[in-house]
Amino acid sequence: MKKYIFILLASATLGLTSCSPFQVRSDYAETANFNSFKTYKIRIDDLKLNDIDKDRVLNELSRQLQSKGLQSGENPDLIVNVKANHKKVTDINSSSPYGMWGWGGPFGWGVGMNRTWTTNYNEGALIIDLIDSKTNKLVWQGIGSGISVDSPKSKQRQIPEILAEIMKNYPPQRK
Repeated sequence: MKKYIFILLASATLGLTSCSPFQVRSDYAETANFNSFKTYKIRIDDLKLNDIDKDRVLNELSRQLQSKGLQSGENPDLIVNVKANHKKVTDINSSSPYGMWGWGGPFGWGVGMNRTWTTNYNEGALIIDLIDSKTNKLVWQGIGSGISVDSPKSKQRQIPEILAEIMKNYPPQRK
């Protein structure tokens, strides 16, 4: 019996810790030979971030690429293009009137109030494009969204986390 309870608790813990607050997806060119890519160079054409966040993104991206066996170089196999954007998000929440007060329990007669409120915030996203420098074609793209742009402390923690989640999909596992 104790064995089953332990397995149940371990499964629940794993399930809770493996959930990511980010939405991450990637796509790749089926014809690309990812084993041939050994070097990279980062290009920041459209990285509209403040200098602090830009350094966070570029440093972590370099670290992630190097952990995949790629080295920075002047004549690279891959051009890494980084983009960032954000959007305003409005969450609408409401509460139901059940259990407010009345006669006959929660489904009896009485008065209940429905309360609705909105929360506005900015959500950020990072887009990583890997371009074959020989053909100048996109061979891999990773996109991650869900960064809390309005909170400096959250961004400090979330930027490395989201880049790790995005780069988890590189190189792609062929099906």
